[in-house]
Amino acid sequence: MTALFITWLATIIGLGISTLLISGIKAKNFLAFIIAATVLGLINAFLRPALWFLTLPLSVLSFGLFALVINALMIMLAAALVPNFEVKGFGSAFLGAIVMAIIGVIGFISIAYLTGTEVNWYSYEYHSQTY
Repeated sequence: MTALFITWLATIIGLGISTLLISGIKAKNFLAFIIAATVLGLINAFLRPALWFLTLPLSVLSFGLFALVINALMIMLAAALVPNFEVKGFGSAFLGAIVMAIIGVIGFISIAYLTGTEVNWYSYEYHSQTY
């Protein structure tokens, strides 16, 4: 439950920073902003995994960058569903997806620290042995 709340909080923060930094993403009032963040969280929980699975070959070919396109489309879908929340175009949604991805990584790391689990950063090196 804590992880779900932190993920939702990261979505709110990411969307809030996106609305502050990107002129093409606007919420007319605070309630519309909170509803948009909730709708975006629900879309990301239910629809985005299916789209990621369907577009897996494109994601592999683009080294995972196609995930930003999917996230931008999810932001545009949330804007279409929530009144008083606007996204001017795909470019604004794409920049918002980049901002939200950065905030999402910070939120992912925060989940581990706030829930008391360890964060391990592994580095694998190849050492050749010569005889």
